[in-house]
Amino acid sequence: MEIKEIREIDKPNSNCGVFGIFNHPQSSLITYYGLFSMQHRGQEAAGITSFYYDEEKKKMRYAYNKGLGLISEVFHDPKIFQDQLIGNSAIGHNRYSTTGSSTRWNIQPFNINYKSGILSLAHNGNLTNTKYLREKLQDEGTIFQTTTDSELFLHLIAHSKKTTQLEQIQEALQITVGAYSLVILTEYALIGVRDPYGVRPLSIGRVKNNGSWAYILASETCAFDIIDAEYIRSVESNEIVVIDQDTIETGNIKSYKIMPETPTAKHCIFEYIYFARPDSKIFGESVDKVRRKIGKALAIESPVIKDDDERVNVIAVPDSANTASLGFAHTNNKYNYPTRFEIGLIRNHYSGRTFISPNQNERELKVKTKFNTVQGVIQGRHITLVDDSIVRGTTSQALVQLLRKANPKSVDMRISSPPVKFPCHYGMDFPTRDELIANHHANVEEIRQAIGADTLHYLSKEKMLESVPHSAGIDYCTACFTGEYPIPIEDELDKFSTEE
Repeated sequence: MEIKEIREIDKPNSNCGVFGIFNHPQSSLITYYGLFSMQHRGQEAAGITSFYYDEEKKKMRYAYNKGLGLISEVFHDPKIFQDQLIGNSAIGHNRYSTTGSSTRWNIQPFNINYKSGILSLAHNGNLTNTKYLREKLQDEGTIFQTTTDSELFLHLIAHSKKTTQLEQIQEALQITVGAYSLVILTEYALIGVRDPYGVRPLSIGRVKNNGSWAYILASETCAFDIIDAEYIRSVESNEIVVIDQDTIETGNIKSYKIMPETPTAKHCIFEYIYFARPDSKIFGESVDKVRRKIGKALAIESPVIKDDDERVNVIAVPDSANTASLGFAHTNNKYNYPTRFEIGLIRNHYSGRTFISPNQNERELKVKTKFNTVQGVIQGRHITLVDDSIVRGTTSQALVQLLRKANPKSVDMRISSPPVKFPCHYGMDFPTRDELIANHHANVEEIRQAIGADTLHYLSKEKMLESVPHSAGIDYCTACFTGEYPIPIEDELDKFSTEE
């Protein structure tokens, strides 16, 4: 038998999840739970760094633990939180590699002890001027310990001639270009940062701590719910927030700008479509609410109507398409087309990341390790399969074949986003442009024929944008659909380029 990676099962892979907490005696354990709730944002590796006061040395020190695997695999021994990761503040990171390979030295948070003290940093996103900055620093004698772009922040901070750590961070951020949400821990503060365009999400919360408050930063608010924390607000685009002892005493969160002028925000629309958990609030809005609106728009734009007036069973490709499918089914039925949302595909959440391939159709078997049909829902019925996106098309094709084996009357497919045609340079690990199915076919009809559905419709860009929240200064990055990149792409790099 042959062992192969199945990491490419036809979806863009998640970027990363970051978490930070200030002023809690169980800071590292709470960080563990926060990362656990954001496991979907990165499954390759996890790490936690805590800061504590060393009574003997009379100074602040850091402790850390990190490793390859899921958060529960890396932190399987509860004694880690009692004996090693001590202190009242901590940050953590779930990793999916978007630059640099999946190796131990690339696992965050990254920690430094330099002229201004100790500092720890975790990063969600991608820099687009990595090559330029890396070569510039190497020419100045910098030695890199990792192959990830996140290390650049540490060197730029350490190289700064500014006096305070906050000023050093501000100076470093003015040099970096790209998408980044950061949590940074210093001896006296927890700092949160979102790039000037606010591509990746980051939220602020707080949780009670013996009559006081502990403050939290997290990529998604589902990390607040697991620890009974309350949501305060999102970190804004182009904003640096500082949580320190003054925040604990007064509730005041200090706020600074990276750039003097804040450009129109370009939030990643794929966070709403696919990445974020539906029970999270990102960019200030409920993901569940947005996905239902997207499903509604899809049904209005392309309803499923059958001549025999028989009911249509709408089924989702679990899990990310569940909510959009509900919106689609409700709206299709509302317009007097008999429709019911059904659970027709069961997902195996434990299929893992490796695949054992015997002498059988490999593509079909890959999908079967992850999905199975509920025959009673499908047999003799009109089926509409709703998914959030089609990337390579291999899974869509295999799922249509899997459904047809259950003998439905028809299989229609509806996609709650436009065709994906371009790679992401801001923190999603997409396939290359050549691997995207939309670039191999002249039109949607050719894609329909390739995947084998009876009908196929993608939600238009216009209707997609109408379904997401808008306010003054807020827009969305749709580069993966349009090729229009809002942040300059100085480096056309793949994730392994820094290792060459």
